[in-house]
Amino acid sequence: MTQGASLLAATAPVDSTLSPSDSLRFFKERLRAGKDALYQHYDQGVPVTRLVRELSELIDAVLRDVWTLHLSESSAAALVAVGGYGRRELHPASDIDILILIDAEPSPPLIESIERLLTLLWDIGLAVGHSVRTVEDCVREAEADVTVMTNLLEARWLAGSEALFQDMRTATGPDRLWNSERFFAAKTQEQRARWQKYGDTAYNLEPNIKENPGGLRDIQMIGWVAKRHFGAETLHELVDHGFLTEAEHQTLIGGQTLLWRIRFALHRLAGRHEDRLLFDYQRTLAHQFGFSDGENNLAVEQFMQQYYRTVQELNQLNEMLLQLFGEAILLHDDIGPPVPINKRFQSRSGYLEVTSPSVFRRTPIALLEVFHILQTHPELEGVRASTIRLIRENRHRIDDSFRADLRARSLFMEILREPIGLTHAMRRMSRYGVLPAYIPAFANIVGRMQYDLLHVYTVDEHTLTLLRNLRRFVIPKHDEEFPLCSAVARRIPKLELLYLAGLFHDIAKGRGGDHSSLGARDAWDFCQHHGLSAFDSRLVCWLVEQHLVMSMTAQRKDIGDPEVIQSFAALIGDPTRLDYLYLLTVADARATNPGRWNSWLDALLRELYYSTRRALLRGLDNPQAQDELVAQKQAEGLRLVARYGVEPDACQALWQRFNRDFFLYNSPDEIAWQTRRMLETGPADWPLVDIRPITARGGSEIFIYSRDRDNLFARTTAALDQMGLNIMDARVMTTSDGMVVNSYQVLDRDGAPIDDPLRLGEVREQLAARLAEPTQARIRVTRTASRQHRHFPIETRVCFSVDEPNQRTIMRLTTLDRPGLLAEVGAVFEQCGIRLQNAKIATVGAEVDDVFFITTAEETPITCEQALSCLRREIHDRLEARPAA
Repeated sequence: MTQGASLLAATAPVDSTLSPSDSLRFFKERLRAGKDALYQHYDQGVPVTRLVRELSELIDAVLRDVWTLHLSESSAAALVAVGGYGRRELHPASDIDILILIDAEPSPPLIESIERLLTLLWDIGLAVGHSVRTVEDCVREAEADVTVMTNLLEARWLAGSEALFQDMRTATGPDRLWNSERFFAAKTQEQRARWQKYGDTAYNLEPNIKENPGGLRDIQMIGWVAKRHFGAETLHELVDHGFLTEAEHQTLIGGQTLLWRIRFALHRLAGRHEDRLLFDYQRTLAHQFGFSDGENNLAVEQFMQQYYRTVQELNQLNEMLLQLFGEAILLHDDIGPPVPINKRFQSRSGYLEVTSPSVFRRTPIALLEVFHILQTHPELEGVRASTIRLIRENRHRIDDSFRADLRARSLFMEILREPIGLTHAMRRMSRYGVLPAYIPAFANIVGRMQYDLLHVYTVDEHTLTLLRNLRRFVIPKHDEEFPLCSAVARRIPKLELLYLAGLFHDIAKGRGGDHSSLGARDAWDFCQHHGLSAFDSRLVCWLVEQHLVMSMTAQRKDIGDPEVIQSFAALIGDPTRLDYLYLLTVADARATNPGRWNSWLDALLRELYYSTRRALLRGLDNPQAQDELVAQKQAEGLRLVARYGVEPDACQALWQRFNRDFFLYNSPDEIAWQTRRMLETGPADWPLVDIRPITARGGSEIFIYSRDRDNLFARTTAALDQMGLNIMDARVMTTSDGMVVNSYQVLDRDGAPIDDPLRLGEVREQLAARLAEPTQARIRVTRTASRQHRHFPIETRVCFSVDEPNQRTIMRLTTLDRPGLLAEVGAVFEQCGIRLQNAKIATVGAEVDDVFFITTAEETPITCEQALSCLRREIHDRLEARPAA
């Protein structure tokens, strides 16, 4: 079939003498042949703009023939295409929205004919959305609902009474209902609500290409307003009306075409109506669109970067056009007199604008000045659309000579130092293309996604969100959000250094190599170029290079170990660096995936901050001895239990059976609570299962005191997992007389501690009941992993190191997250005779990165290579044999 052939070329009108069953077969075959031809055209490279029109023509022909079979041309009814079908924008699995227009209440024969028509349409496989209305019905429904009005705005006659159709168009015209002002205001409010539903960002991991900001709905929004106000039938007419330049129109159409291509391919791939770019389809679509994996960039990341950059550009055009529409429609182009600000800028109706279209050409430095003025004039609502256009047209003037200009460098640093407005300034600079032009390395991360479940934003959006988080730490009205961060931020001597570290911390992602080291070099060059001292430049570079170390230490090391704290403190060096790094770490973690930020991670970082600060103030050459720390914790524990009338001698007698780890790795309040519960419980009550709803460590503590038994860790973790609890930390200890003292820090399904009394009771009762079952009864976790996880094949890796000071082995496990994982690992430990002392549980997106502190049964490090190989093999075989569901 040639590219010039029509999908309708091989079809013939329906034979009206066919039986119902023959008609059904005829139409099914006609649609099948049409779809086959459509896909053949697509594979041959026919432009998608033509394909969506040809599919609409095919459906037009089918519907007209079905209408002819069931309703005569003389019937007082009309068949009308509405919605996307009315616009002739059909994709392979689009809904076919139709209106059957009637002139009065339908007679029984007409109702029967309409029912037969609709039944046939559904039987031949068309997803028809329909309504049957009189002209009066249309007016009433449209007046009450702007969505109905929008559908009718795109109505297109197909068959039946054209006069009836014209009556409806006249009755619902802008001179009768929903005039331009009211329609524009309602659609603007509708768009704002839709954006909020999708998080006010186009950068979701699995974006909706139709509904997300910058998606197809935003383009349709422009078309609807243009049609209602100007009677425009095409977007190009906005060029004639002076709302778009020819170049902007090309950008708009080019963006729409790409989104149409993606949607067309997505419908075909999914085999159904699907507008979400799910992980299920992203890799396949990337290869269909011609991308291939590069050395530093996956094909899917390149494909998604093209998508994100496109919707960002469309989002900018939408913002600019809606502002211009608002001036024309709501203000009737009466935008008031200008209020001078300086020679280059003025305010008009609350928006900043240039005094002359030649400002940026004559004074390119004004491309930065515009954002500084917005900071120093908070009464301004934003930048006027005409000035946004001029910024876009002149941003090419930000070149090497511009960046070398002392005035530009000074102004950029002034923007960073301003006490208000930094977040909005940086977001606007990025949105209008000024930030990527001024910092070329930033251009590389615009729209760059990371194909995993951890990073929910593109790198540029993540960076701007991090800056917002840092800014909130210094704004008094947000003090209650993160009190420690707010207090620390007030001690920061130069906040602009913190902002620069945030701006550069991920700037080298996607370039190969260690992005922290590469970013540090970029930061050094920038700081030196902008006149910062060597001391300040080194601090910024150090923060960029070390921006992950605090998070990794908190989540992967035992921060209850004084040796870990001493080593971390030595890396930090002084309290001021610690303050900077702590703020950067919290802001970074929250900006990476807000849904995964929780009280547990907050408490971990806070504990590490306090412990490190104490070590630094104590002096790096004066580390705290473990015996000293144990003595301090015991003394504090005794003081706390004394409040409940517990005798010190009873505590000391109990503690004689415990090893040093119980005191090293538990806080005084944990020691006191666990000790009190153990002393209050007799053998008849074993196994003891108790829960503290909220602890200083940010989670709920589940405490188990029992006689040692086989598979206790595996059974416990399986039971907790089955109940939907996320285990954040596990501390496992056996006393000298064979009692198990196990503590688990958990979060509930919503990532918060368990605070519902009913839920607490349910967890306590179910866990106690399952631990009381016979040892051989194995608990199986029947929960399934999320749909998203299966798209991230992560190799299971096990590595070992020896913790000499604490006489134990550290096992690090990296694998795909799945329900029941800890239970499987625990079963291997039991099988191999391994004793577990402690576990640090960390899930990074779909990847588990857990650390287990283990010993032999005799509580010595595992040093035999044969034993380690066996353990590695058993874990690998067990986990690979039971992949995530």
